[in-house]
Amino acid sequence: MADLWVIGELGPDGGLAHISAEVATLARRLADAAGGSVTGVVVGAAPETAAADLATYLPRVVAVTDSSAADHAWAAIAAERIAALVADAGGAGNGGPGCILIGSGPDGRDVAGMLSVLLGWGVLVNATGVEWQDGGPVVEMSVFGGKLITTSAFAGGPGIVTVRPGAVTAEGSGGAAGTIESIAPTAEPALPRVAVVDRVAEAGAAAPIEEARIIVSGGRGLGGPDGFTLVQQLADVLGGAVGATRAAVDAGWISYSQQIGQTGKIVKPQLYLALGISGAIQHKVGMQTAETIVAVNRDPDAPIAEFADLVVVGDLFQVGPAILERLSSRSG
Repeated sequence: MADLWVIGELGPDGGLAHISAEVATLARRLADAAGGSVTGVVVGAAPETAAADLATYLPRVVAVTDSSAADHAWAAIAAERIAALVADAGGAGNGGPGCILIGSGPDGRDVAGMLSVLLGWGVLVNATGVEWQDGGPVVEMSVFGGKLITTSAFAGGPGIVTVRPGAVTAEGSGGAAGTIESIAPTAEPALPRVAVVDRVAEAGAAAPIEEARIIVSGGRGLGGPDGFTLVQQLADVLGGAVGATRAAVDAGWISYSQQIGQTGKIVKPQLYLALGISGAIQHKVGMQTAETIVAVNRDPDAPIAEFADLVVVGDLFQVGPAILERLSSRSG
């Protein structure tokens, strides 16, 4: 029997972050394969909404209320509260989890690192796939900028796995919502609290780029920030989001929040329309799992031609407006 825990992260609206829904789906499948149980844990100043969301994926959720999470960095608070829950449960093999899973985002990576120190557990990071074999998780990871795929497992002990966004498609349990257990810890924190002195809200697409079904992305071939006007127009008519390569972000043409790739966001849309993107490996690792990839590039030998489903060889400033005109006529 294997007991798995999923750490649920809160989204900007207080609900469950999409990556946590993906991780919960994966954990449920692993628990089925292992013949074990799975529990979700949500820590926050007001965890009720996210906990209710997580309960649609998992049979049991523990909601930990810590008011300091409202104005302090979340990772240290979550790590300490979760480590205490593991200890209260008796530790791995005695009622506690044998494996903890969390999304491989900025907060998830911070929590995983802190939990590793607090619990003395190993960590396998940025998993692109996880299976249950021989009594434990076997983790597939993309390394060296996506050039190699490795398979690793924990050496006979409990561990922590961070799961890459888009590795799994989120699916609810399909049954009744799980039970929610609310906890308000009284123990004073041992780790220092890091105060949040400012929050910056950025206007963007209706849905986060990681959740977009359609992404129109631009690269160095756009020539400058004005080129993203065409990208935005195409995204608007398709009902999608705007993405970009690191080169475009570094040039100051678009904000970092739209960057896709090894040092940006990992996305898995149904359609990825790439305009003026060469397809370097650093960008490829962020979007290669898209269901359909369409590229517009003047160079027929650009690396993106090797993995795109359709390549249009031509000037994007001629092809793009033609696509926009055709789409606009259909929507009209």
